[in-house]
Amino acid sequence: MSARPQPAREFVLTVSCPDRSGLVHAVTGFVVQHSGNIEESQQFDDRLQDRFFLRMRFQVPDPDTSLDDLRSGFAPVAEAYRISWNLYEASTPTRTLIMVSKFGHCLNDLLFRRSTGALNIEIPAIVSNHRDFEALAESHGIPFHHIPVTRETKPEAEARLLELVDELDIDLVVLARYMQILSNDLCKQLEGRAINIHHSFLPSFKGARPYAQAHDRGVKLVGATAHYVTPDLDEGPIIEQDVVRVDHSQGPENLVTLGRDVEAQVLARAVKWHSESRIMVNGNRTVVLR
Repeated sequence: MSARPQPAREFVLTVSCPDRSGLVHAVTGFVVQHSGNIEESQQFDDRLQDRFFLRMRFQVPDPDTSLDDLRSGFAPVAEAYRISWNLYEASTPTRTLIMVSKFGHCLNDLLFRRSTGALNIEIPAIVSNHRDFEALAESHGIPFHHIPVTRETKPEAEARLLELVDELDIDLVVLARYMQILSNDLCKQLEGRAINIHHSFLPSFKGARPYAQAHDRGVKLVGATAHYVTPDLDEGPIIEQDVVRVDHSQGPENLVTLGRDVEAQVLARAVKWHSESRIMVNGNRTVVLR
């Protein structure tokens, strides 16, 4: 009985570069050159910035074609067109470190989606400045790191976090309602690989009890924003946003419940798109190739 043929391996290629003619032909020509079959391709031409973005997922049937072979083959194309690019095997999970404080709805949602395969991420660590979710982490078999933060210990706490990022080869840091402001230096070191989530009331309702403040003002929309972390507090490139309509009949507790649901959904979409290399930063904005 003949051996069952191995399924073709799948790869993802992302491209960002100055716009010029022949780009798509050059990229698709590279795939054809390696007997690849394009499964999915999205592109965006930003005419205001004269910049081109592309994400392509393709199969390569030859089991002897390695990732290094493909990267070596694409390098001359990238050099010719001044391309910033990434090429990796699609099945590779994104190594994700999750940070949380005392609100666990986003953490719990990400853990559930990861356990069901809805997110192609691996979680080597959960970090918190409190111990509230240590048992939850242990129930999922994930190491929990308690790193308390005070004004005096903040530099040491951030240094420990960076040690974990390096030691665990972390690709993405997710602030799943982590209620500490990161230093400018830490934000710069995590640039492009740290995602934060917050309610949509900023900058109107800052500080404690924003949903109570919103209720007092009679807001009609509750929402959330996921964005990349930058030294500009809560003003990094926006990845995803969503809202739900509310009315006068809903009290502050209802607003909190609705807000947490939206936060979890928006953050999950942002993490999914990042893990699938669908997001590319374009100045202060993002291009999301869905």
